[in-house]
Formats: sequence, C-alpha cells, structure tokens
Amino acid sequence: QVLLAESGGGLVQAGGSLRLSCAASHSNYNMGWFRQAPGKEREFVAAITWSGGSTSYADSVKGRFTISRDNAKNTVSLQMNSLKAEDTAVYYCAAARSYSYLSANYDYWGRGTQVTVSS
Repeated sequence: QVLLAESGGGLVQAGGSLRLSCAASHSNYNMGWFRQAPGKEREFVAAITWSGGSTSYADSVKGRFTISRDNAKNTVSLQMNSLKAEDTAVYYCAAARSYSYLSANYDYWGRGTQVTVSS
C-alpha cells in the first residue's frame, strides 16, 4: 500500500506559476501526475521513473511543466509555469510499478488538489 497526498494547488492568474507536491509513503515507484477537468476524462500530465532518470510529458504541457522527485524526502513535484485557463483541473499524483502514461497502469492515487487558472 502506497499512501499519496498532494498539496500546493490554488487559484492563480493566467501566465502565473504553481508548484504541486506529492508526499509518498514509499519512494521506489514510478510516479505520475494526472488531471481531470469538470466534464472531462482524466488525462496524463507527466511521469517520472523511480530513479528520476527519465521523464515524459503530455504535449499540452511540454515546455511549461517540470516533474521532479526527491527520494530522500519521498516527494514528487510538478512545477507549472505559464499557466493557462485550460490547465484548470483537479491534479492527482499516482504511483505505478511500470513507467507509463496510462492511468490504468497506476496502482495508487492521491485524493487530488484543485488548480484554478483565471483568465
């Protein structure tokens, strides 16, 4: 069982930045961030291997978001810059044994944190 807790969400103006954090009870998992906007399917945002050696991003956030991890602190972060109104969603961190962009491959999920970008 891996426990995950997100923090750092909030309200920000378009063009602004936010940093999300995910505290995990274990560090030896591949980690991902997903988001779900009202009335939409949950979608992949970014992923990072357990070692931090590889990362991947959705095209919609590439160049604006950065995923990172600190295994000594069991945390995974998502730095979000140049935020747009369409980034508004509940953001979830998740843990998986495999490195994947598919939500079905993730075994453990946090409860999510709301990010609202005002235009």
